[in-house]
Amino acid sequence: MDEKNKRKEFFRAVKFTLFSVSAGIIEIVAFSLLNELTKWSYWPCYLIALVLSVLWNFTLNRKFTFRSANNVPVAMAKVALYYAVFTPVTTILGNFLAEGLGWNEYLVTGINMALNFVTEYLYDTFVVFRGTIDTNDLAIREKEKENIT
Repeated sequence: MDEKNKRKEFFRAVKFTLFSVSAGIIEIVAFSLLNELTKWSYWPCYLIALVLSVLWNFTLNRKFTFRSANNVPVAMAKVALYYAVFTPVTTILGNFLAEGLGWNEYLVTGINMALNFVTEYLYDTFVVFRGTIDTNDLAIREKEKENIT
């Protein structure tokens, strides 16, 4: 990989990180509100917060990080497949750790968020947006500007 592509991928990872942080804020705020204001157990609080953060993160990363022009329903279906595995595993494990072993529910949620961050970046890069990275209108305009200068 040449220097230009290395730099581009570095900034792609930075953007993914920043959008993930914003999604993480949404997730932890939603989780905290549900956890503190309801009498619900760990799993519904986590699940609702996760769904909110996923919708936010997918929308921003598709447009600005991966700049993909792929079919939204197809991309969202691929993301849904990821979460069809990730969500039950982390919900059951998180509930076991928080409710069964008495771990702090915020620690458990933080662990799940870190696991989600790493695995979703890899999944998005190599599955969801593979072959369609840098194909949307933002990427095309940038390429046109590069060709003009």
